Amino acid sequence: MPVVADQTIDCLGLFCPMPIVKTREALRHMDPGQVLEVTSDDPGSEADMKSWSARTGNELVEMQRNGAVFRFFVRKAR
Repeated sequence: MPVVADQTIDCLGLFCPMPIVKTREALRHMDPGQVLEVTSDDPGSEADMKSWSARTGNELVEMQRNGAVFRFFVRKAR
């Protein structure tokens, strides 16, 4: 079953640390359990998103890659 995002943010053209900063900012306005979809073309965003999710306790539900573009689905923990 595909993951359905409650909100989507576009971080294309932004480089570290902006995708993480924008992800953190968007999640701040969401409820626990809601899912945020983040698109990014920063090559470092895969490693950044994995380590940030592990560090913050938010769940990286799914990650897709299409060419240079990543799509991350992050579920807000609390």
